[in-house]
Amino acid sequence: MHVARPWTAAGIVAGGVTLVLLAPSSAAPASVPTQATRPTRPTHKPLPLERLFDNRAVSDDARPGDADFDGAGSSLSAQDLRAAGWTPGRDIALDAARLTWPRSAGARPDNVIADGQAVRLRGRGEALTFLVASSSPDGPGAGASGVGTVRYRDGSSRPYTLSAPDWRAGPAATKAVGLPHLNTAAGQRQETARLYAVTVPLERGRDVASVVLPRDPGPSADLHVFAASLRQPADGWTGSWAASTAGYTKVGPWTDQTLRLVVHTSAGGPRARVRLENTFAASPVEIGHATVALQASGAAARGVPVPLTFGGRPGTSVPAGAQAFSDPVDFPVPADANLLVSIHLPGPVAAVPVHSQATQRSYLSAAGSGDRTGEPGAESYTGTLTTWPFLTGVDVRGGPGSVVALGDSITDGTKSTNDANRRWPDVLSRRLRGQSEIPAYGVLNAGISANRVVADRYPGEGVSTDTGGVSAQHRLERDVLAQTGARTVVVFQGINDLRWGSSAEELIAGLRSLAARMHERGLRVVGATIAPCEGESLCTPDADARRSAVNAFLRDSGGVFDAVLDFDAVVRDPEHPARILPAYDSGDHLHPGDAGLRAMADSIDLRKLVG
Repeated sequence: MHVARPWTAAGIVAGGVTLVLLAPSSAAPASVPTQATRPTRPTHKPLPLERLFDNRAVSDDARPGDADFDGAGSSLSAQDLRAAGWTPGRDIALDAARLTWPRSAGARPDNVIADGQAVRLRGRGEALTFLVASSSPDGPGAGASGVGTVRYRDGSSRPYTLSAPDWRAGPAATKAVGLPHLNTAAGQRQETARLYAVTVPLERGRDVASVVLPRDPGPSADLHVFAASLRQPADGWTGSWAASTAGYTKVGPWTDQTLRLVVHTSAGGPRARVRLENTFAASPVEIGHATVALQASGAAARGVPVPLTFGGRPGTSVPAGAQAFSDPVDFPVPADANLLVSIHLPGPVAAVPVHSQATQRSYLSAAGSGDRTGEPGAESYTGTLTTWPFLTGVDVRGGPGSVVALGDSITDGTKSTNDANRRWPDVLSRRLRGQSEIPAYGVLNAGISANRVVADRYPGEGVSTDTGGVSAQHRLERDVLAQTGARTVVVFQGINDLRWGSSAEELIAGLRSLAARMHERGLRVVGATIAPCEGESLCTPDADARRSAVNAFLRDSGGVFDAVLDFDAVVRDPEHPARILPAYDSGDHLHPGDAGLRAMADSIDLRKLVG
């Protein structure tokens, strides 16, 4: 859908001939916004995306009618974007892709309405990431979708589907950033606007020459593209530790304080980098300094902590919804060891993205105590944390890549011994380190307590006490597909869907969708049967019957999964299969304890983790 601008005739005399040109009317009818988009024709010569910009989506609050994003005179607020840290020309890292927010945002056209334009993008990548949203002149819409083409330098091409949620009605769970206002010619309105990062797969190992955008989807919607980039594979890096953001919770506020977070490595390597994420946030977070060290005990480091930098600077600002990787640092990381990652927050910080069930004590200095990141001693760390705020990854140089464990509280380690690293992914990591038959992968724990496959627990927006995360389907890109060095994924999830009423058919459809998306990215996908939980209040006989149906599908999925781990058979009571064997039960009848988690990890045929 394109809204044409009104045009008037103007005469120019040239060489005795009067040329009649069409120029924009300075007296456009009030019903047609003056910033409406001009028609776009497909271009055959690939051009940089910014050369194709034909729509203006951002307006200043003092002149809210200056832009027209949707053909009805509505636009994004430049002030809201600045408050979120999305300033013109800013690099925004999203799901391991680096995108540039348009330098022209708020001043000139800042996005292109997709209609078959050829975009110049060159190089190799594992995926193609677009910063997008759809709009409709009729108000909040259902989104827009279309088929484009990736052209490779060898002359071949491949179609892709790009789907953009509506900027006003799209889901909060998958947004890149949410903004609190809409600007209109009549003034500003309190209504959420959202932009999305959408990623599509590429043929690995092949050079991209250009990308053709989808054609106009029709009169009722437009598909807007603000930025596009090739997501580069993290060649030469292995993910050693990870945690998935589960919610956005109120704190402190923390003011001029230092976090000292304890994390446990799987793979080791001679260099390291860390990943910080401001997922679900509404405003940027300032990182003053950060360091990494080996843990001696408690908050005490073994030696002087090693400073981390971000683009050569000692600190960074992470925009709302975005992430930041530290620069690689020469810091030998042992396998199976505890690290201290210290982060100074100048503050104030009133809410944080958090992994809530760390099963690990971390530490916090007192309010106003300043930058303590470089201190080896524990004296300044007078408070404790049982969560991991901001920190979502530690990578090491070298290694064969990683296994990602996608799951819920059982994978997260709930009810295992605190500070002991007895989660089943920890045990799996030690098994991998102690053998030579298959690659000694890193193991990344993507479990979130209370998480589901089909439905969101945390809605994906706003401060909340619910830290059950968005659904596995909605977090798959961030927590699995964008993980450093991911090779294989173990999917062990679904009991929370069943406990809260999802049908077996709904859960099976969700698991099928997860597996298909991961296969599309070239990952090996291993399914795991769902453990029993009779005796827990929501584990009714009906829920158990649905669990049995899902497990029957998992055991014989017809190729949906590359291999299956039968965790149900490992932990169930042979005399009473609907419940956990008492020796493996943590006591709540839902979560295996240390012995049960060890039995699960010990049961894994490691050969199933490789193709």
